[in-house]
Amino acid sequence: QTLLLGVLLAAASNFLISVSLHVQKCSHLRLACQTEPKPYYTSKLWWCGITLLGLGEVGNFLAYGFAPITLVAPLGCVSIIGSAFISDLFLKKTMRAADILGGTLTVTGTYLLVTFAPNVPQELTATQVQTYLVSWPFLVYSILEIIIFCILLYFYKRKAVKHIVVLLMMVALLASLTIIAVKAVASMITLSAKGKTQLTYPVFYIMIVLMATSCAFQVKFLNQAMHLYEATAVVPVNFVFFTTSAIISGVVFYREFQSAALLSVFMVLFGCLLSFLGVFVIARNKREEHLQIPFIDCGLIPGKKLTGKIQPDSHSSRYGTLNNEDNSVKSQS
Repeated sequence: QTLLLGVLLAAASNFLISVSLHVQKCSHLRLACQTEPKPYYTSKLWWCGITLLGLGEVGNFLAYGFAPITLVAPLGCVSIIGSAFISDLFLKKTMRAADILGGTLTVTGTYLLVTFAPNVPQELTATQVQTYLVSWPFLVYSILEIIIFCILLYFYKRKAVKHIVVLLMMVALLASLTIIAVKAVASMITLSAKGKTQLTYPVFYIMIVLMATSCAFQVKFLNQAMHLYEATAVVPVNFVFFTTSAIISGVVFYREFQSAALLSVFMVLFGCLLSFLGVFVIARNKREEHLQIPFIDCGLIPGKKLTGKIQPDSHSSRYGTLNNEDNSVKSQS
């Protein structure tokens, strides 16, 4: 029952997050169509989306207190499936065959994850968390992670290598620490709510600091990736890297596969693979949508008599090009 509660909470929270993102997108589109655009924070619809987003993130946080990381992290694919199908309702998009195929693959993978997820105790005490922190598997894992992160950071800072894999690998390494801390904090809060106080242990506050710090830097690098690359490339790659790092951290730190049968381990990994494939199929060949940039009529500019129009081009070193077939105008340009 505890495992089922964690699954339902994670799935519902991720679906709520996808709804919130579309509500915010809808509010931005409405504001853009107004004759006198107002700031987005004055929109009640936008605040409704932010509230739903907050509820979804809180639900995701609590889900780690009831279910293993190996199960909760891959359920992030629910938000991607939800986004593909909710687009028809909110943004009037056309359902593609790739969306249906990707959704089917992801749902199948999720079913395998839920069915063969490791059945391990989820009530983690502060004493257990302290023991895991000083265990040799986690110490070796931490050293390797620090070395890899420093190498990636060197290439990012010194060599100006801003490839999507470099950025999202750093996000994934930080995310593994975030997930470890989130599960520890959520489990200790859950136990405290049941009457077994864990909030007096220093490790509880150490985990809160680790969670906040790693999450802040994670958001920094993720925003950099979103700035440099399209969301259709960032979302699936980030989902795969994040889920993989979360599963590895769950296996190393919380020993979630310690007593699992070989068949269960294989089916869980196969379910993750199907979910990854489904997410890539959904995101494949999706085009980024931008608000249409208005034309500027040269005839409305003081001192200009040309009737051609200039279309601003953000990908060009010049302001724009003249849409006029007159050769003399072209030569002047």
